[in-house]
Amino acid sequence: MVAISPDETAQWDRAPRARRTTLMLAALLGLVSVFSLTVGAAGTSPWAVLADWLAGREIGLADRVVLFEIRLPRLAMGALVGASLAVSGAVMQGLFRNPLADPGLVGVSAGAGLGAIAAIVLGGLLPAGLAAALGYYAVPVAAFAGGWASTLVLYAISTRRGRTSVATMLLAGIALGALAGALSGILVYMADDAQLRDLTFWGLGSLAGATWAKLAAAAPLMILALACAPMLARGLNGLALGEAAANHIGIPVQRLKAVAILTVAGATGAAVAVSGGIGFVGIVVPHLLRLAIGPDHRFLLVNAALLGAALLILADVIARVIIAPAELPIGIVTATLGGPFFLWILLRKRGVLDL
Repeated sequence: MVAISPDETAQWDRAPRARRTTLMLAALLGLVSVFSLTVGAAGTSPWAVLADWLAGREIGLADRVVLFEIRLPRLAMGALVGASLAVSGAVMQGLFRNPLADPGLVGVSAGAGLGAIAAIVLGGLLPAGLAAALGYYAVPVAAFAGGWASTLVLYAISTRRGRTSVATMLLAGIALGALAGALSGILVYMADDAQLRDLTFWGLGSLAGATWAKLAAAAPLMILALACAPMLARGLNGLALGEAAANHIGIPVQRLKAVAILTVAGATGAAVAVSGGIGFVGIVVPHLLRLAIGPDHRFLLVNAALLGAALLILADVIARVIIAPAELPIGIVTATLGGPFFLWILLRKRGVLDL
């Protein structure tokens, strides 16, 4: 029997490094959150508002509106959306056992996009009572419904005799994404100029429309999905050995697949519904963390939530100030940051991907 020295054990045990990373990312999230509340075209400072409150002075109307009605809900929305996309990416990569997997593989993004485009282009055809009841929430509701519908169809296609095939799920997700893209293209062709402008801004992603009411509608589902994700950690770790080995060590693989897909659908569907199309967060964040702390999902999922939230908040700040007082769609910022990183991943994985 080969003896393992304490130094070698410490080298392979990444738990201490993962815990330090969690503390650092929590501190980073706090810093970028304060930065987000401080920076903006309006010039409102949370420190000045805090000083007025502590001194018993009345806070100005403009400061109250900017800080409590614009920046705070936007900050909370950015944190939840970033965490949801990053954790969904980590779960999908663990489920597919592929570091290049993305939440879009399950068809949520494509289905949500189709739902949103249909609401924008065909919203005028809704009955007056229903249109009045939905109001501003017609697009988010349609996006969420489209994401869930595509996920349910995908799950039905890939499940046979009580077993879900990951390979079938991947291929069916690609096919459903292509079909949703084709239907979206038809609707875009039917759109007028005003609708095309709305479609462009929704497709590029933005947190500009964040309100407390919208946050209250979407946050419960994202928080529930984020709370469920760590419960999948043991199963995803076992699945890395293969489905047969995972079954032998007592992991209910079929139930794990179902819960993982529903978790990703809930988190990604709610995130896309309120923020539009924001790419690369689900790929970049989990892969970056795997390089830093390893593939153990007990630590990976928690750190993905923290880094995803911090990254999206920072991207939102950049989108707000880079061409102030105008605002750049946040999807452009994440694509600019994530695109080169994704190409770097592909270059590193060429030997694995060549068939």
